[in-house]
Amino acid sequence: MTAPGERALAYVRELFPEAGPALQAPITVNFHPDRLLADGRTVAEHLAAEGVYRSQFETRISNGGLTAYAGGDRDRWEQRMFPGVYDGDAGRPIYGALNLAGYPDGASPRFGSSHLVLASHVAERATFSHGDSFTEPTVFGTAATFGAVWAALLDEVSRTGSALNLPAASPAEWIEALATPRTEAGRAMDHYVEAQIHGGVTLSEDVTAVVADPSFRGTAVEAQLRGLGPELRWAPGFELPAVDFPADLKGPEVPPLARAVADHYGTEVLDAALVGRATHEPHTWAAWGTPPEVLQLLKYVWHILVIRGR
Repeated sequence: MTAPGERALAYVRELFPEAGPALQAPITVNFHPDRLLADGRTVAEHLAAEGVYRSQFETRISNGGLTAYAGGDRDRWEQRMFPGVYDGDAGRPIYGALNLAGYPDGASPRFGSSHLVLASHVAERATFSHGDSFTEPTVFGTAATFGAVWAALLDEVSRTGSALNLPAASPAEWIEALATPRTEAGRAMDHYVEAQIHGGVTLSEDVTAVVADPSFRGTAVEAQLRGLGPELRWAPGFELPAVDFPADLKGPEVPPLARAVADHYGTEVLDAALVGRATHEPHTWAAWGTPPEVLQLLKYVWHILVIRGR
């Protein structure tokens, strides 16, 4: 554990000392293994070569907002959550989510088609928030002091009939549902307990399994992923015909882009691997804007795959 990590944990424990239930769920870190970094290598290639998972302050890519720089939103959120703890680019928290519901697509598929399953000891140096840090959450906890987050989840069920994208008629029913093994994707796009992992993630020590989208079977990405953990498993995966992309979820530009991608690659159905392939050549889709604008729209294509994909 790093000194900044110790300070972050101590700060959260002092603010939220309630113990809560013992945590028995793993943290998962969703990511797109086939996205390109600045040197032209994929995320999976970098992970395999370096053996560590780096924060977006170092990679300069993100499957959320691109604000990880001094004075950016991610920097501001971290200063709000852990005042005076972090500065510079190195040593920042790694972000994942606590997979309390045991979803086979990971706890936060918004951020990637594949995910790392982290060892139980990683939770001991993580802080947790009820909601993503970009929403500026007010409820936090640690593995030893999870009570406030747990209470917030139960209150969410009481108010809305759901938490972690898991519906239930009552908190008691929701707690019982958490223990039910799942084979279907959870599609928890916006509802998860975010985990801020302090002290970094070393693949050889902290990863128990890699779970990948099945569209990567038999590809170079599969070979790269097999070197990241002791076990490679396959997620349910998402597929959606290009003609089925709706305009009411992420805007009217997304359906024609989805159809253009499918036509360009000679297929009718989009999946994670095809969307990733499209991100490698954003200039091909110049009719939809600049490369950053195209990459944002392709991110929305992935979101719709998670929400509506089969």
